[in-house]
Amino acid sequence: AERSAAFSAVRLACRIAERVRETEVTALAKTDASPVTAADFAVQAIVNSMLRKSFPHDAMVSEESSDQLRGNTPESVSIRSKILGFLQQVDPTATDSDIDAALDFGKFPEGTVPSRFWTLDPIDGTKGFLRNDQYAIAMALVQDGKVVLGLLGCPCLPQKLGTDSPRGSIFIAQHGAGCAMVGIDGSLDTAAPVRVSSGADPTQAVVLESVEAAHTAHDVSSVVLRALGVAVPSVRMDSQAKYAALARGDGSMYLRLPRPGKRYEENIWDHAAGMLAVEEAGGKVTDVY
Repeated sequence: AERSAAFSAVRLACRIAERVRETEVTALAKTDASPVTAADFAVQAIVNSMLRKSFPHDAMVSEESSDQLRGNTPESVSIRSKILGFLQQVDPTATDSDIDAALDFGKFPEGTVPSRFWTLDPIDGTKGFLRNDQYAIAMALVQDGKVVLGLLGCPCLPQKLGTDSPRGSIFIAQHGAGCAMVGIDGSLDTAAPVRVSSGADPTQAVVLESVEAAHTAHDVSSVVLRALGVAVPSVRMDSQAKYAALARGDGSMYLRLPRPGKRYEENIWDHAAGMLAVEEAGGKVTDVY
């Protein structure tokens, strides 16, 4: 039930995110100076609303909050109007007051950890989204401290990296059941298993890296790659689409190294779904520490 409900939510969310991007996108600045758009809020509201119907008592850890849309600023009013329009596709009776309930679904007291909860990054890679590049809708289910289900919706990821192949895929990983990929307009029963690259020659490794220098130390990565003898230029991409590309063998490794002296806060929604996708595709994910 969880697999089907999560897939339906992510597939609809991918379509909505692309529709938002096709229109004028308004970006707000969060307290950490990172951007947030109408798509972030719309996707979170839609996904949470759909999950609430199937699992009303589940907990949720989402990146965005209704607190960010308090007040009557022109930007907030515009974004709330867009969210309501999309939310009414799921529930035609939805009103403005339902926006906050959808965005904040499943919140639990700080300092407690439920035995079962979902985690969601509605638009992972917002800067990529804003420049018409890679982004991902990343959702995972955690039970008893383990990620048991992970989905990555990648609307702009080509079927084969570096080609003009059709864009848009959804990756579904389930603990102990592997990782599979389906086209963004496909169905679960057409999902095909994916596996990580089997290449063993480090000189020919295709390395995936973040675009943003704030997210990883590119200079430190270069030192590591030279030591390994890697001769192929790195591929820089936004978001957990890197995990997706790695899971299906488009890359050999993904390096995300902290910049010395800089503090970048990682959150559970930044890695949970992508980690499971790679592991279930036969790869290994480790912490540098």
